[in-house]
Amino acid sequence: MNMEWKRELPSARVVKEMYPLSDEGAARKKANDAAVQAIFKGEDDRFLLIIGPCSADREDAVLEYISRLRGVQEDVADKIVIVPRIYTNKPRTTGAGYKGMLHQPDPGSAPDMLKGLIAIRRLHLKALEEYGFSCADEMLYPQNHPYLSDVLSYVAVGARSVENQMHRLTSSGLDIPVGMKNPTGGMMSVMMNAITAAQHGHTFVYSGWEVVSRGNPLAHAILRGYSHKSGHSAPNYHYEDLMFVRDLYDQSGLENPAVIVDTNHANSGKHFAEQPRIAREVLHSMMLSPDIKKMVKGLMIESYLLDGCQAPDGGVYGQSITDPCLGWEKTERMIRELADIL
Repeated sequence: MNMEWKRELPSARVVKEMYPLSDEGAARKKANDAAVQAIFKGEDDRFLLIIGPCSADREDAVLEYISRLRGVQEDVADKIVIVPRIYTNKPRTTGAGYKGMLHQPDPGSAPDMLKGLIAIRRLHLKALEEYGFSCADEMLYPQNHPYLSDVLSYVAVGARSVENQMHRLTSSGLDIPVGMKNPTGGMMSVMMNAITAAQHGHTFVYSGWEVVSRGNPLAHAILRGYSHKSGHSAPNYHYEDLMFVRDLYDQSGLENPAVIVDTNHANSGKHFAEQPRIAREVLHSMMLSPDIKKMVKGLMIESYLLDGCQAPDGGVYGQSITDPCLGWEKTERMIRELADIL
C-alpha cells in the first residue's frame, strides 16, 4: 500500500478511561438529551439553535464563546434551547487545507491524530463539565464517533457525506438526533433517502464488530442551500422550499418530520452577515404556515467571537480559520431578537 503505517491509535474505550465523564456530567447530558429530543418529537415547542464556529480551532477561544452562550441561554430558556457547535473535523472540497482539531490540535503545527483525539475529547468534556453544554459535532468520520459518543447531544452529517452508506448506517445506530444535510448539488431525494436509511435498522461492520442497529427515529433534514452547475449558490430556506420538504415528508411515512435550516453555507452564499435576516425570514414562514411551524425545529448558525475569517496562521483570537462567521455582538443581538419574535 502506498502509505506509511505511522502508529496504532488507542481505542475509544482507552481514551474515555483516560479522560472520563463525571457522574454530574453524565446527568447533565441526559437532561440536555431529553430537552433536545422532546423538541424533535413535538413534545416541546421551544426553538433549537445549533450555533458556534465553523470549526473549533483552539480550546481557549471556543470555551470563551461557550461561556458567553451560557449566559444568554439562561435568559432565553423559555423560548430557545441552545446546542453549541464544536466541530472538530472539517471536510475539504479538494482535500487541501485545515482539516480541524482532530487532525491538527495546533493549526500551526503538523497533523497529530493522537493529540487530536485527546484534544477534541477534552474540549467537549470541558464544555459539558464546566458550562453544562453537551454539544453538536459533525460526523465526518463515522469510525471516530465512539470517542465522543458519551458527550454529544446532536450530530450532523454533511453535504458531502450524506450519500455515503457508512454515514447512513452509523446514524441508524445512534440514540441522539442526526441531521442529514441536502447534498451540494441540491437533490432533495438524496437527503430524504439518507433519512429513510437512518430511521431503519441494519446489520453492518463497525469498529471490527458485526453490529445490529435499531434505527434512529430522530434522523431529520438540514437545509443548507446548494450550488448550481455554474458554481453559483442557491438558497433553499424560503417558504416554497419549506413547503416542498413538508410535501416530501408527507409522502415518506417517516417518523418525527423535522427540518433544521442552516443560515450560512449556500443559503447565505457564505455572506455570514446575512444570517440574522435569513433567521427572521424562516420565523416569518413559520408564522404564515402551521405546517411549517410544526416541521421547522430550529436553525444552524455559524458564529464566533469575531466577525469574518482569517488564514489558518492568522493568529487572531476568536476569529474563524475556515468559513466566515458572525461575531459575538451580532450573535447575541440575533438570539435575543429571535426570542422576542418567538
